[in-house]
Formats: sequence, structure tokens, C-alpha cells
Amino acid sequence: MVTLDIMSDPICPWCFIGKTYLDRALEQRPDHPFTVRWHPFQLNPDMPKGGIDRREYLETKFGGQDGAVQAYTPVVEHSKSAGLDLNLEAIQRTPNTLDAHRLIHWAGVEGVQTPVVSALFKAYFKDGRDIGDHEVLADIADGNGLDASMILRLLGSDADVRETVERDAAARGMGVTSVPTFIVAGQHAVPGAQSTELWLKVMDELVQQA
Repeated sequence: MVTLDIMSDPICPWCFIGKTYLDRALEQRPDHPFTVRWHPFQLNPDMPKGGIDRREYLETKFGGQDGAVQAYTPVVEHSKSAGLDLNLEAIQRTPNTLDAHRLIHWAGVEGVQTPVVSALFKAYFKDGRDIGDHEVLADIADGNGLDASMILRLLGSDADVRETVERDAAARGMGVTSVPTFIVAGQHAVPGAQSTELWLKVMDELVQQA
């Protein structure tokens, strides 16, 4: 098996798009060589713990309403090409994602990491849920076979906070500046939302080399 390490943030639309293209490739190659592992990268590491109003966030980040619209136009176009029906109008707040990354880590321990990542993307981009809220995270955990009460207790503690922050910092120290970033076999970095065709080619080449 070949490790496919993915640096991602569940509020990153390009990460959702990139995962969708990758998922299509994996479905077409059911005997694919990848072991997928998700790693934390916060787009907004300085975000207040309770998040901020979505419109305020976008207009501050992109220099006003026009800048926000301009920044998100390609997101809308690419999401449609990927077959994703994003409901961006439903998003009321941009959350701090540290706790979502902690949940992704715990899901990995239990062997349900990718389903939880999928559920976080859906909750945020399709259902407009606040994935910084502990109750929402516990509900997502419950829907993927995790113990919701245990997750709530962990979220209410400092469990894996320092480790998650350090892993985020380690990714930046490796030169990762944007997400998604995919690292194949621990050595080949593939940045950005890559096409299904590219992933099929990568997998076929890996199988031939084996």
C-alpha cells in the first residue's frame, strides 16, 4: 500500500472539490494502492474560538463584497463541474476548525476518518451547520459510529489540542502554504484540487511500478 497524506481544512471549498475528484478516481479503481490519511491545516489559525459572521469574514479577507464574489466565482464554477451542489448562502458563521480537526484525528483512531471528513464537508457546505459547535461535532461523530458522549467529553477538554496545533505547524514547516495538499508515498507533493484523470494516472503508474 502507498500512503496518501492529505492536508486539508473542512471549511476549505477547494478541499471539498479536490476530495470529490479523488473519490471518483478511487471508485473507478477499487483495488487502488492508497491508504488515505487526513492531516490538520487551519486556513485561519487565529480565528476566534466561536468563529465570526460569515459575511464579515469574507469581506474582510477579500477586501469587500466585490472581492468576496470574485474570489468565490471559480469555487462555484468548479463545484458545479465536480457535481457538488454547494449551499453557500446557508453558511452563517465561519468557524474555528481546531475542534473539527481533533474530531478527524479521533475518527482516524477508530478507522472512520474519511467518512467523518466527508460528513464535515457536507455539514458545512451543504447544510450550513456550524462545525465549530461541539454539539454539531458530536452529532457528526454519532452518525459515523463514534460515541457522541465520549466525543463531547473530549471536546470539552484539552485532549490533543497541542498535538493538533503542532501538526498544523509541522505542515507549514514542510512548506505547505495552501490546501488541499496531497503527499504521495511520503515524498511527492501534489498541491490543489486535482482532476479525477490525474489521480487515475497516478494510481495506474504506482500499480505498474509495484
